[in-house]
Amino acid sequence: MTFTLDLPTGPLADAVLRTVRSSESVSIANHSVRSFFFAQLLAEHEGALDDAAYDRDLLFAATVLHDLGVGDLAQGDARFEVEGADLAAALLTEHGVDARDVDRVWEAIALHASPGIAQRRGLLAHLTYEGIAVDFGLNAEVVADWEKEIHSAYPRLAMIRSLTDAITEKAARSAAAAPLYSIGGELLRERHTNGITTLELAAASSPWGE
Repeated sequence: MTFTLDLPTGPLADAVLRTVRSSESVSIANHSVRSFFFAQLLAEHEGALDDAAYDRDLLFAATVLHDLGVGDLAQGDARFEVEGADLAAALLTEHGVDARDVDRVWEAIALHASPGIAQRRGLLAHLTYEGIAVDFGLNAEVVADWEKEIHSAYPRLAMIRSLTDAITEKAARSAAAAPLYSIGGELLRERHTNGITTLELAAASSPWGE
């Protein structure tokens, strides 16, 4: 693969970007696009680009839409991963994506905060989870050759704090949005108890910072 910062084009890709940029903060939208680039680099590193299950357009949809559940389109009626997956599925269905592929994207987004599960649910869920994880500093060495260029084009803008704020705001809206031991519920509990979350504290040890 010859890596570039070019994004997919076409009606679906345009709708994906338009939806994210109009409903999420710049910080969270940049995080989502970086996650796509990091997922591509991981796919190359793992030799997955020639896998029959690899689909760049679906990977773009899953990574870039994965935080729709913390944006303005979400109501906080369910945990943010599921609400975001539902919103993404509706967008893909509207643009004529095959139902089986819609389901794959739904699953990848719904499981993107479920370590140990996402990696066992196929290549798309695996790459989505791992690409997002890189943006939190995991497996940073895999993307070392490109991370400065990616971060320059899509700066972090205090992403971890911004994302935590958005997750906890949605989690506070209903009990269904913050079930016991869900990431939204735990972050909300930590905010109430300590004023800061373990996710934010961990940023100090991330190679990317906040």
